[in-house]
Amino acid sequence: MHLKTLPLAAAVAGSLLSAPAMAEGLLYWHSNSLTYLYGKDYKIDSPIQQTVTFEHANGWKYGDTFFFVDSIHYNGKGNDNGRDDSTFYGEFSPRLSFGKILQQDLSFGPIKDVLVAMTYEFGEGDVETYMIGPGFDLAVPGFDYFSVNIYHRDTDGDRVGDGVWQITPVWGYTLPVGNSDILIDGFIDWVVDNDRNSRGEEYHANFHFNPQIKYDLGKALNWGEKQLYVGIEYDYWTDKYGIEDSSAFTTDQNTFSAIVKAHF
Repeated sequence: MHLKTLPLAAAVAGSLLSAPAMAEGLLYWHSNSLTYLYGKDYKIDSPIQQTVTFEHANGWKYGDTFFFVDSIHYNGKGNDNGRDDSTFYGEFSPRLSFGKILQQDLSFGPIKDVLVAMTYEFGEGDVETYMIGPGFDLAVPGFDYFSVNIYHRDTDGDRVGDGVWQITPVWGYTLPVGNSDILIDGFIDWVVDNDRNSRGEEYHANFHFNPQIKYDLGKALNWGEKQLYVGIEYDYWTDKYGIEDSSAFTTDQNTFSAIVKAHF
């Protein structure tokens, strides 16, 4: 090793050794999970789908982060007349907390904190979308958590769905049942207005309601609570993908799916 590189190497080694201590001060909690989902009666895409989802969530010194990616597999005829048997889709959603940054209690009424909420949507094809707006953590009696984010959506290029507004509540509620629990969590994505681009293509307002009802099987079997869940997911989506429902092309989705979810 050249002598002039020794100080730099020592500095790098020192930073690596101190990284866990720094992370411990910045990162308050984190959770990872894998989910398997099987469902029928989907619209627009193949009616039978299997999805494997990786999720990561954390809370840190100045906010929180949620990230997921879906690996979606089409059964039966597949998409694109059978030429496409799988796809992927994901979202990266960091939020910055004014209360944590300012080190002040910003609660008033049912609002616990005010945040800047951001989301980046990505996947196969022309789906990239950037969203930003205010977020609110709410104190709702009985709920583990309840947040509402209000986004302004911006898409890449001249795609439809640009410059519209979206309201996204997210919640979790735990219900004790026998020697275990039922967790009811989920989200709503409500795009409240329409858009039309220069080519005359229209993006229609749409409403996506997606709760999960899961039994804590791990707790029931004494394997550890909040580790293994089984249950169902309900997916109700009017005018899916912003495509208006019609008698010629049904885009309103209303389906149940079986779900298994493991946390690690």
